[in-house]
Order: sequence, then C-alpha cells, then structure tokens
Amino acid sequence: MKIFYWSPFLSDIATINAVLNSVNSLLKYDKNKKYDPYIIDAVGEWEKKISSLNNIKVKKLYSKNNYLSLPRGGFLKSRFSQLIIFFVSFVRLKKLISKEEPDYLVAHLIISLPLLLFRIFKFKTKLIIRISGTPKLNFFRKFFWKICSKTVFKITCPTTSSFETLKKLNIFDNNKLEILYDPIIIVKEIKNKKNVKLDENLKNNEFVISIGRLTKQKNFQLLIKAFSKINKKFPNLKLVIIGEGEERKNLEKLITNFNLNHKIYLLGYKPNVFNYLNKAKCFISSSLYEDPGFVLLEAGYLNKSVFAANSGTGPSEILDKEERGFLYKNNDYENLIQKFFTYMNLDELEIKKKKIKLKKFSKKFTIFSHYKTLKKILS
Repeated sequence: MKIFYWSPFLSDIATINAVLNSVNSLLKYDKNKKYDPYIIDAVGEWEKKISSLNNIKVKKLYSKNNYLSLPRGGFLKSRFSQLIIFFVSFVRLKKLISKEEPDYLVAHLIISLPLLLFRIFKFKTKLIIRISGTPKLNFFRKFFWKICSKTVFKITCPTTSSFETLKKLNIFDNNKLEILYDPIIIVKEIKNKKNVKLDENLKNNEFVISIGRLTKQKNFQLLIKAFSKINKKFPNLKLVIIGEGEERKNLEKLITNFNLNHKIYLLGYKPNVFNYLNKAKCFISSSLYEDPGFVLLEAGYLNKSVFAANSGTGPSEILDKEERGFLYKNNDYENLIQKFFTYMNLDELEIKKKKIKLKKFSKKFTIFSHYKTLKKILS
C-alpha cells in the first residue's frame, strides 16, 4: 500500500516532526511490510531534513532546489512563498499522482493544492486531510473547503476540540472526521537525550522553561512581564526560553528594560530540548493558542508541572480544567502570576497528582499509539 505525505514548509515547525514520526511509525511497527510511505519534496524543503534518514523515501517534484530562495520572515512573505509553492507544484503534483497512483495522499500543509487537484481531476488515490490546528476559516476558505469536501476520504484532527469545531462547521460529513493524535512522544529518544549535561549556570534546577518560535503567537512578552514580578518574590529563579524567530530583538529589549539580562536566557534554537525540560522546575506556555501543543505533552511525559493559557484550544484540552496542570486567563500576565504563586505554595501531593495525570495522558501521543489509530483509518 503506497502512501504519499504532502507537507511543504518554510521554517522549522512542529508539523515537520509529526510527519517524520508518522512515516517512521509505519516503517517501525508494520511488521508485514504492508505500507510503503514516501514524503513528497515540493521545492527542496525536505532535502536537509531527511538526508541523514536513509530509511525514509522521497518523491521529488523539482529538478533544481529553490527552497532557500523563497521569501520568508513575516506573514506577507510567508503567504507569498506558499503561493509560489502552490503554483509551481500544481502540474508536478498532478503528474506524480496520476503516474504513481498511490493508495493514499496524506496532506498536512498547503492543503488547498491537493483539495483543488482532487476536485478538478479524478484520481484513484484517496485523499486524507490532516488538520494541524484548530481551523480559522473566513467565508472564502469555508466555501472552498465545502465544494472540495466530497473528494476527501478522511479528515484527521489532532485534538477533540478541533474535531468538535469541524463538526459544528458542517463542512465535511461527520463520518469522514477522525481524531488522530500526533506522534510526539518517542520514548527511546527522550530517554537518550534527557540526561545530557547543561550549562553550569543552569545545573541547580532553579529555572522555569518555555519553548517555541519567537513569534507574536507565542506571546513571550507576556511571560517576560510576568517573570519580572515572579522574580521579585523568588530572586533565585531564572527563566529559560528556547527558540528563534523574528521577535528576538523586541524580547531582548524588553528583558533589558526590566534589568533581567542575568535572569532570563534566550538560548535560541536547540536540537535537544529534553535535557532542559528534564532539569527545569516547570514548563510555562505563553502562547495565545496552540493545537495541540507538542511541548506541553513532552514536558508532561518528563513529569513536569505545566502552565498554559486557557485559550479553548489544545492546551485547555491537555490540562483538562486544571486536572493535569495549571490554566490561566488567556493573555493575562497578572493571572499567570497568581497561578504561579498558587503552585509554589501548593501541597506537593496535589502537584504530584497533576503530574501523574498529565504523564498518563501524554502516552496517547506515542508513535505506537499513533500507528494503531492510523492503521485503522488506512484499513
């Protein structure tokens, strides 16, 4: 059974690993070699990612790698690059599907292209649309999805909240909707990476951590403002932020204004975050929205207390009305401060109960659990 994955990207985002882990779940657990997965490389975006992964097969749509020449950085440039990928890949993807006739095409990103192709042309291939987050649909996008909905075989959702949102939108038949948790947790990898030594100034565990791209959506300005007050009550505490992005200069300026250059560390991108998570006191997400929120689950698997905004998206579901962590009012740094102070004064047994519940929930996101559900969908 031939399965093609379509997921063109412009920068390092969590969806990339979700695609790789989904492919690897089929390769690892399909003992009868029933599934034959490939990743489609549209313009060269996957070339470096999979160059060291000899077991993953690729279908290239290009003769010359133009990925690095695409505009990036900011909403308009990103949208322009997505349009370029759309138009240069239109005929190429159509020819590939017609020639190879894969059993399934699983589309994660720039899903408008496969939706349109399957609406215009008749393929033997079945189209699976992967919703990577809670969809935000304007009138045109909703109309476009609606007219293309009949050619879609399945729509997989990463959370119950995204599943329920799509049901209410009434775009697709309900029997086409499936919940498929992302393959986030790789147990062996976490075990191997969590004990790697940290810098000397972080080895005493007196730091809280946040991880994500330095973008407005991740809302790190709120976290820095909150920490400026938290640090007054807990002066030995430090804040570590891992990630890179266009908001770096603004965040550096804010840290300087609060005179916290020796208390807040912007460490940039790190290929291994598990050693930092493992040694941190707790994990705090300041994002305005996430779906589902991969790093919350990784932190939970490592037995960390987790804070997140009650945005009605993935984190709200993951932390389950604070049964599995701490939720604060969305975009409200004063409420985050209050929740943190509550946590610092909370009975250790109550904290442990939340940690146990979150770790148990995070196990739904292992690559084996993903494989079992995906296998049912493909059957």
